[in-house]
This record gives sequence, C-alpha cells and structure tokens, in this order.
Amino acid sequence: MKLTWYGHSAFRVETKYARILIDPYLIGNPSWPDGWEGPAQDVTHVLLTHGHDDHISGAAEVLKKSGAMLVANFEICMFLVGKGVSGDRINPGNIGGTVDCGAFTTTFVQAVHSSSSLGEGGLNTYLGKAGGLVLHFPDEETLYHMGDTDIFSDMALINELHEPKIGIVPIGDRFTMGGAVAALACRRFFKFETTVPCHFGTFPMIDQTADKFVAGMEGSGVKVALPTIGQTIEV
Repeated sequence: MKLTWYGHSAFRVETKYARILIDPYLIGNPSWPDGWEGPAQDVTHVLLTHGHDDHISGAAEVLKKSGAMLVANFEICMFLVGKGVSGDRINPGNIGGTVDCGAFTTTFVQAVHSSSSLGEGGLNTYLGKAGGLVLHFPDEETLYHMGDTDIFSDMALINELHEPKIGIVPIGDRFTMGGAVAALACRRFFKFETTVPCHFGTFPMIDQTADKFVAGMEGSGVKVALPTIGQTIEV
C-alpha cells in the first residue's frame, strides 16, 4: 500500500485495485499549494470523514473531473450533489454502517468532533456527524483513518471489530487530541503495526511538529511513519 500526504488530513491511498483520496483538502491548503489536479490523477474513490472545509475543500472539483465514487455520510453526499457532483456516483453511509466500494469496503466509525460547512454570509450548514473510516482490503492490511477526534474508550471496540494495522492519527491539538494523548490512544486501544500522524503544522494555532506523538510512541514497538508533504511512502 502506498500513502501520499498532502498536508493536514489529506491522503492518497494506492492499492492494487484502487486509488483513493481521503479528506482531499486540496484548495486553500497552506501546506499544499500545488492544486488538486495532480493528486486527483486516476483517482477511483473520494472518502470524507466529515464536512469541515479543511477536509472537503477540493472534493467537489476532484469528483466532477474524475467521476470517482464518493463515500461519505448522507448529509455530505447530498451537500456535494448540490454543488454539481453526480448523484449516480455517491455511496452514502453513517456511523456503524459498512458500504461496498468495489475494491474494498468502508466502515463508518465514531469520532469525537463536529461537522459543518461555513457558507456564504457565515452561515453553517449541518453535515451530519463526524466519523472515522475503516478500510478493509482483500489483500492489504486494514487502514483506519481516525478523522478529527479526541481519544475515546470505544476505540477499543473499533480495534476488536476491525483489527486495523495502519492508523492515520490526528495529533495537532486544539481541534483534535494532541500528540501525547494520540500516542496514548494508539498504545492503549490498538495493535497497530504502523501509525501515520497528521493534522499538524497546517496553521499556526495547532502543533507544528509531530514531536510529542513520536516521543509518546517510543518503546511501543509500533512504527511511526512520519510523512513528508507530497512524498509517497509504502506501508
């Protein structure tokens, strides 16, 4: 499996049968000024954890250009259909549900966060509950993108039900758990083989480095794959 990080929580996941963008914050992202066209090349699926602009800004453009399948909660799917995304290519779900995405399945799991989009005039549009996404592949390790979240004890149930081996983990503090708490979540509730920290360094008000998370994972035996923006890593 190949992962490419575009800053914040935006990742491209490449497997034998699918090319997936998760939370493609590719327009207005200060960590990624190079546009959405490159990351969108040959993409087959776009997955969204929640509706905040720093997670979906770029999704509509990618979906309209690529014809990729949209996998998100129902509210986000309908919101993006209203922005011109084809209703024939949506695959909606909600917390607890699993949807067949062809080359893999996606299960919507809990996250402790909010979800809305700031529209014209400063009015917020409700976009359902925030969540995490668990991706099961037939011949790859299971991947869990936590979305934006704090630690919560039911992470233990997510591990019991899905046994993810790769965890994409928000660590930037203020809007998500910080690095030390994120490390505690990974060590207490999961049996990851690899963790990939994200949601840091994008804006001045969140943590600028992954140092606290890296320190918290020391001695755990879990690999911390610290990504560089735009660089592809294999996990």
